[in-house]
Amino acid sequence: METLTEFLSFSDANVRFVTFGSVLLAASSAVVGCFTLLRKRALVGDAIAHAVLPGVCLAFILSGTKNPVYLLIGAFITGWLSVYCIDFITSRTRIKEDAAIGLVLSVFFGFGILLLTAIQHGGNASQSGLDKFLFGKAASLVGEDLITFGSVAVILLITILLFYKEFKLLCFDRAYAHTLGFPVKMLELILTTLTVLAVVVGIQAVGVVLMAAILITPAAAARFWTDRLGVMILIAAVIGAFSGFSGAFVSYVAPAMPTGPWIVMIVSVLAIGSFILAPEKGWLGRMYRQKNNRENILDENILKLLYQLGEQNGSFFSGRSLAEMQEKREIPSGRLMKGLKRLRSQGYLKRDPGNTWLLTPEGKTRGQRVVRLHRLWELYLTQYLNIAADHVHEDAENIEHILTPELEAKILEQLGYPETDPHESRIP
Repeated sequence: METLTEFLSFSDANVRFVTFGSVLLAASSAVVGCFTLLRKRALVGDAIAHAVLPGVCLAFILSGTKNPVYLLIGAFITGWLSVYCIDFITSRTRIKEDAAIGLVLSVFFGFGILLLTAIQHGGNASQSGLDKFLFGKAASLVGEDLITFGSVAVILLITILLFYKEFKLLCFDRAYAHTLGFPVKMLELILTTLTVLAVVVGIQAVGVVLMAAILITPAAAARFWTDRLGVMILIAAVIGAFSGFSGAFVSYVAPAMPTGPWIVMIVSVLAIGSFILAPEKGWLGRMYRQKNNRENILDENILKLLYQLGEQNGSFFSGRSLAEMQEKREIPSGRLMKGLKRLRSQGYLKRDPGNTWLLTPEGKTRGQRVVRLHRLWELYLTQYLNIAADHVHEDAENIEHILTPELEAKILEQLGYPETDPHESRIP
C-alpha cells in the first residue's frame, strides 16, 4: 500500500511521463482498434506495426539524427504504404487479404531489419537506441513523448467524434453506406490514417512486435460485454487505460520489468477474463445457457410424453410409472428422474404415494402446447415444403422447443387452423 501511495503521488517526473504516456497510448489505440476489429481488419494493425520499422530506419539514414519528428514521419509513410500495398494486392490479384497481409508484413519487416543491421554496422554513434522500436522502451518516455501522445490522442478522439455515425455505418454495412451516398473511400482513408497514426505513435513505447496487441486486444475484450458500439468504445478505452496504468505500476515496483510487455500481459489477462466471464458472450454464460436449454428441452419432452400417454386413454391426470414412460420414450433413468423432480418443484407435476407421476393442470397446458407445436410444424413441412410425412418427425422434435407464440399464431393462420396433423393425429 505504501508503494502504491508513493506511485500515485507522481512526485517523480519519470513516473508521470511513463504512466500518463502509457495510459494515453493504450486508451487511444483501443478506441481506434474497435473500428479496425469491426471491419475485420485486425491483422492489418499487425502489418502496419511491422511495416513502420523501415520508415524509422530510412528517416534516420536520411536525417542522420534520431529526431522523433523525422522518425515518426518516416514510420507514418511506410506504415501507410503497407496498407496501400495490401489493398493493391487484394484488388488487382487473386491473392486473398490474409495472404497479402502476410506478404507485406514479412517483406517490410525484413527490409527494416536489413536497414537496422546496416545502421548498426555503419559507425554512426547516434544510432544507439534505434533497436528500441523493435520491442519498445516505455521507461524512456520523456515530456516531449507525453505531449506527442496527448496530441495524437486528442486528434484521434476528435476525428472519431466528428465521423462517429459515418464510421459506425461503414463498419456494419459498407454497401448501405455507399447506397446512401456517403464518401466510402474517403471514410476508409480516414480510418486507415487513424490506425496508422495510432500504431506509429505507440511503437516507441511497446515496439512493433507488441503494438498490434495494444490496438486489437482491448477492443476484442470489450466486444464480449456489449453489442453497442458506443459502449464498446468506452469499455475498450477503460481496459486500455487500466492496462497502461498497471503496466507502468509493475515497472515501477520491479524496475527490471519492462512496461510495454506488461501492458500486453495485463490486457491479455483482461481479454481472457472477458472471454470466460462476460454474461452474454462469455464461455461460462454460454455454458449456463446451454445447460438451461438442455434442461428445458428435457422438461418439455417429459411433459409432452405424459400428455401423449394421457391421449391414449383419455385420462391426462392419471399416474404414470417410470417404466411406462420409458416404454413410450427412451430417456436414461438418471436424466428422467432429474427432470421429473425439477418439474415437480416447478409445479408441473405431482407424485402420488404409489411412486407414479401425475400432470398438474399447469403441466397439462404446457405439455399440450408442445404437442400442438410439434404437430403444426409437421403439417407445415408436408404442405409447404412437400416433405414426406414419415420424414418430418425429427425436425419437429427440434423446432417445437423454440417456436414463439407469435410464430405459432402465424402458422395456425397460414394453415387455416387445422384439426389434424399429417398422421391424422388431433392437433390440441
